[in-house]
Order: sequence, then C-alpha cells, then structure tokens
Amino acid sequence: MKQTFLYFFLLISLATRAQENMHPSPAQAGTIALIHGVVHVGNGQVIDDGMVVFSGGKIVDVRPTASLMDVKVVDLKGKHIYPGMIAACTNLGLTEVSAVRATSDFEELGDFNPSIRSLVAYNTDSKVINTVRSNGILLANIVPQGGTISGLSSVVQLDAWNWEDAAYSKDNGIHFYMPSLLNDPLAFRRLGVEVDKIKQGLDKIETVRIFFREAQAYNQESTHAAVNLKFEAVKGLFNQSKIFFVHCDLENEILIAVQMAKEFNFKLVLVGASDCWLVTDILKQNKVAVILEQPHNLPNAEDDDIDQPYKTGAALENAGILFTICQESGFGYWRQRNLPFEAGTMAAYGLTKEQALSAITLNAAKILGIDAQTGSIEKGKDANIVVSEGDILDMRTSKVVLAYIQGREINLDNKQTQLFEKYKYKYGIQ
Repeated sequence: MKQTFLYFFLLISLATRAQENMHPSPAQAGTIALIHGVVHVGNGQVIDDGMVVFSGGKIVDVRPTASLMDVKVVDLKGKHIYPGMIAACTNLGLTEVSAVRATSDFEELGDFNPSIRSLVAYNTDSKVINTVRSNGILLANIVPQGGTISGLSSVVQLDAWNWEDAAYSKDNGIHFYMPSLLNDPLAFRRLGVEVDKIKQGLDKIETVRIFFREAQAYNQESTHAAVNLKFEAVKGLFNQSKIFFVHCDLENEILIAVQMAKEFNFKLVLVGASDCWLVTDILKQNKVAVILEQPHNLPNAEDDDIDQPYKTGAALENAGILFTICQESGFGYWRQRNLPFEAGTMAAYGLTKEQALSAITLNAAKILGIDAQTGSIEKGKDANIVVSEGDILDMRTSKVVLAYIQGREINLDNKQTQLFEKYKYKYGIQ
C-alpha cells in the first residue's frame, strides 16, 4: 500500500512539473543597445553610465552611454549589467528528481569510462534549468559521475531545443574522482574488520597511473591493430587539448594530483580542493586552476577556522591562482542558482565585489577554455548578458530582469514564478 502511494505521489509530482510551457528564443534580429546601465565588465572594470551594443549575437561596443541611430534602445535607468555567470561543475540537465532513478542519467557502470560523453545525455527540457538561468547563470559545464574516471564534460548554454543546439564547448575534459585518502575511525565498528582506506585509495590511484601509461604508449603508436575507445578518449590529455579535472579535497590528495599531472604533462584543474589554501605555492608554481565546491560549508579539519571555506577564495586570489566557484556537483544541480550569492559571501571575506564577480564569469571561462567567446562584456565576445535591478551578488537586492544568450533575449519565466502568478490571481493579491 505504501509503495502504491509513493508511485502515485511521484507520478503526480512529475505531471505537475510538466505543466511549464516555454520554448527557446529565436536568433537575435537587428542591433540592440542597453544604455544608462552600470556595466560590470567582468575583468574588474566598471562603467557607471555605460552602454553595451550587440548585433548578430556578438558584442560590438562597450563604452559610456552615447546617442545611437537605427538601433533598438533599452534604457536601463541605472540597473546593473553583468556577464552571464557560468556554473563550472554540475550535473544540471543530467538529473531531474534525485529520488527518482529514471530521471537521472549522469553515471555509468564500471570504474573507467573516459569515452562516456555527458553532452549526449543533456536534457534541455529539464525544469530545473529555467530556475537556474532566471538567477543569471547562462552557461554550465555538465559533468559525468560514477567510478574513478567518469568521462567527458561539456559546456552548454541554457536555452536550447536539444543537446546539439545547447553545445557551447564539446568534450572539454576528463574527470578523475580520486579515492579518499582518509581513514574512517568508525569503519571498524561498522564492518567488524579493520579497513585501511588510505592503502585502498593509493592502490586505486596506482591503477589510474597504469591506465594513463598504457594510454600514452597506445597514442604514441602510428597505427593500431584494434581501436581502444578508452585510450582514444584520453588522447587530448597528452597534448593538453583537453583538461584533466581531478575531484579531491585533502592536502595529500591535491599533492598526488599535481604529481600525476606533472608525470604526464596534463593541464590540471582541481575540483573541490577544500585544502588548496594550504599549498598555494605549489599550485601557483605548477599553474594549477581550482574549482572551489560549495563555499557555504564547514571546514575539513576541526582545528581550521570556522569561516575557512569563505576565506579560501581570497587566499587563492592573493596567491595569483586562477579559481572559480561551483555548487556541489553531485546534488547541487538545482543549487547552482545560488552561485552569485556564494561569490557574494567571498566578497565579504577578502575579495572585492568585482573579483568575486570575475570568479564566476571570466575566471570560469578561462578555466573551461572559452574565454575567447564569453566571460566578460568585451567587443567580439558572445552577448551573454544579465541585467539586475540591484547587486546580483546580494540576495537582498538581486532581481534579474533581463538576460541574453548570444544576443537572444531569453524567457526568465519558470515553474516557480508561474505558480506564484497562479495563486496570486486565485487569492486576488495585487
């Protein structure tokens, strides 16, 4: 009986979610000029009474407001103009309802799946996407999970008919989920046997090294008797055309990731890396970028400062290390909407507001290799633009009123706003 009720509840939930009726916006027509806005370029520069002109999906001019002819003018009257924000590590569009297995498609069976492409599983009809982009997040790097080497991530734009339309940067990197190198003191009590988690983790890391050595040898051959899809998938790591994303947290795990990247000459980006503030000199020396996961969290160690996760961004910025912020990649697909507020918290703990903004715009674009296309409001880049009535990093004043992806004005409606309007009408609220 309980099972029947549960299935019925899930079916009703999914049916109500399907009520949302939206479609992607058409390509930009004509030239648009946003005038009299406070332009936050994304590289630290601010133009108080600024103007952004874009045509054919590209930014053609950024400067103080001036008179123009034969263009569509949008007078913002002092509102704030920002680059579209970028979620650098998420399974947005790969899962819909975490409690319903049939709606999740971010994980494959097996330990080594470097040839799996997250892009082809991306669901543009996800209702979660609309709630995320209505808060100013316009691009996302969608990441596979499961096993040790999980596959290829891709950057998508969040207003598309299908995954082909959504693709912004295809198959940009391979993701390695490093096993934990921390012994669990409760493991003996739970299992009744002594478990050396550190030894298990080191053994698994060695199997990854062996895999990459075999792949390196394979890719140095001019011809092959048989094609190995897994070795072919990691070929780009050896010439640095793809990024080596390593998901880890502890100091010893970070040092192993750096050593592994040096051994194979990989372009390394750490994901999570909550202990990275302890080894900034090593990260700087080896040109390692960092994607900090979920700054609104507790520190790793009991003797760390309680606000250490908030301060880590400033520590990286002061050390000259490229970093960005994302929500937890596992269950944070819907939490990506809080990305600007996470950056805002770091602005209260050592970063300036413009540095915090750069962290989730231009820095993210640089880390993902798309900074020539997006990440800042500069001439020649895609017109990925967000307009807010207040400070977009402050949840008290942030109110996104306009957004453009490649010059297309996108619909900021979502299921939550539709329900708000529905019941405001029902109860006669003005």
